[in-house]
Amino acid sequence: MKKIKLISAFALFFMLTTAMTCNDNDDSPSNNSVDPTPVINTVNNGNWRITLYNDSGSIETNNFANYIFTFGANNVLTAVNGSTTVTGVWSVTSDNSLDDSPSNDLDFNIAFSTPATFTELTEDWNIISYNATKIELIHVSGGNGGTDYLTFEKN
Repeated sequence: MKKIKLISAFALFFMLTTAMTCNDNDDSPSNNSVDPTPVINTVNNGNWRITLYNDSGSIETNNFANYIFTFGANNVLTAVNGSTTVTGVWSVTSDNSLDDSPSNDLDFNIAFSTPATFTELTEDWNIISYNATKIELIHVSGGNGGTDYLTFEKN
């Protein structure tokens, strides 16, 4: 009989402790979305160049030297270097998923299908900082844990 009371008391203690540590918001994303409009308006204004591309510690900025990037209408991203034009897509979206850190931020999405050097830019980047002339981005890989940095500056 003492064992049953002891087990019951332990079970009650466990349930109360678990209930006290739970939060209604633990399993759902935040309802506070960040407005992507200011970033979109910033990049839509003018031409940009890559001043830093750090691929998990390897500086590969020169792969994009002399390319001028335009974040155009209908999410068209264009990179031009003389007679060479590379086209991709871009967007800025509010991300309040729990899989991302921070969980309530903006994602700067870039996608290129070719050439190989440009496909390395294809990521959902987090915005570190931005102003009228500079946008600093970061991406932490889920696979190998590498951290990439990408900086655009107004041309």
